Amino acid sequence: MLAIVIPYYKHIFFEETLKSLSAQTDKRFNVYIGDDASPESPDLILEKYKKYIDFKYYRFNNNVGGDSLSKHWERCINLTNQEDWIMILGDDDVLGKEVVSEWYKKFNLFENKSNVIRFSTIVINDEFKLLSDPFFHPEWESVTDFFFRKINGKTRSSMSEYVFSRKSFLKYKFQDYPLAWHTDDAAWFDFSDLRSVFSINDAFVYVRASDFSISGNQNNLKAKSKATFKFYNYLLTVKAGLFSEEQKDQLLLRIMNSYLNDKKKLTYFFVISVICFKNNKLIQYFNFLSSIFRSLKISVNNLKTF
Repeated sequence: MLAIVIPYYKHIFFEETLKSLSAQTDKRFNVYIGDDASPESPDLILEKYKKYIDFKYYRFNNNVGGDSLSKHWERCINLTNQEDWIMILGDDDVLGKEVVSEWYKKFNLFENKSNVIRFSTIVINDEFKLLSDPFFHPEWESVTDFFFRKINGKTRSSMSEYVFSRKSFLKYKFQDYPLAWHTDDAAWFDFSDLRSVFSINDAFVYVRASDFSISGNQNNLKAKSKATFKFYNYLLTVKAGLFSEEQKDQLLLRIMNSYLNDKKKLTYFFVISVICFKNNKLIQYFNFLSSIFRSLKISVNNLKTF
């Protein structure tokens, strides 16, 4: 059985999310809604859809997502009834009506072969207008190959279009990054457990891009940057064995640029130094030092102009 978990906080698009669940052609799923002490009650919407969807709603007394969104995801999963497979669906995202149906049609293809399943996606705006063409994927793909397609601008990824096994979740849980930025990326590296990701391209998850979403909000860039640094540090340390030398160079460049763009604290500089020496990336390290010196020189010159 499939558990669809909705960490609820925002009211504005929530009815569209529930409407898409009620429209599923295959009803073999259970819905669990965890209310993160939202100031916007979903009671009227839930009352409207309770005869169409089998859901369990629980309102938490304390807001956790404001400090740790991944911890809120985990406590929402704890509401579930031991279903073997879990989807975390955003309270502003929408499932195409054949998502669950295609899940069961393809089940025999990935059962015991993959821990992470993904659907094709289409990006939508506030008015449900399409902002992208469908993002299709190879039926089988390593998480490493997929991730590099993503960071090189050839595809996209978010939490809502994935289904993962309960066993893999219990084994690893979520990495706790600010705003859960890159927490989903880290989860696929962990949950896949060296198995390939299986893709279902015959049904779509519609992912909303708006000012109300974390990805669309430009007021939290500092938190996103901190999360990005932590995530790339995780890849270059814990997951380093998964990458080729060329891929490590790409990851190093990204974590270095994150440091330089934000002028992060000294401990982050030592993190990068350790990574470079452990991976024998001395040329990249000296280039990094040169960039820091150039940045300092520019800052000093700017001060002299006052």
